[in-house]
Amino acid sequence: MQVKQAILAVTLLAGGATAADAGPDQVSILLGSHHVGATRNFEEFNPGVILTWKEVLWQNRLDVGVGVFRNSYGDASVVATTAFPLVRNQNWGLDLFAALATYPGEGDQFTYSIGDVVPIAGLQARYGNVFVQAIPSGGSSVDATLTYGLTFALD
Repeated sequence: MQVKQAILAVTLLAGGATAADAGPDQVSILLGSHHVGATRNFEEFNPGVILTWKEVLWQNRLDVGVGVFRNSYGDASVVATTAFPLVRNQNWGLDLFAALATYPGEGDQFTYSIGDVVPIAGLQARYGNVFVQAIPSGGSSVDATLTYGLTFALD
């Protein structure tokens, strides 16, 4: 119950929303990843869930999300996301996105981190309910990471 109250408080403060429309607009189900040019083995099955509030920050241009997922090292990660839509319509979209994710005990595996908190940024594409994210290398053992999953509107 405390987590739900915290999410509601952040939404109300950050987005200027009212209690009536404070719930998330979509849920994304992360399924997996592919590590392009990997020089070591990573877990490619990365289930997770991210709740997103669409167009709530920066003059209603940025999406904001929070979630959890199984990272490529086999541990649970907590993530806070934001996305800036470049092009969006009913059927497809293309966004720039950025996130901060926890990688317990693995922060030193990344080029940039604050302890175990890692910044992530890239390009996100959606067609229908399918999304793919392309993330340039954040460390020395991969060239890029592709993540994918499904997203659904919450009406």
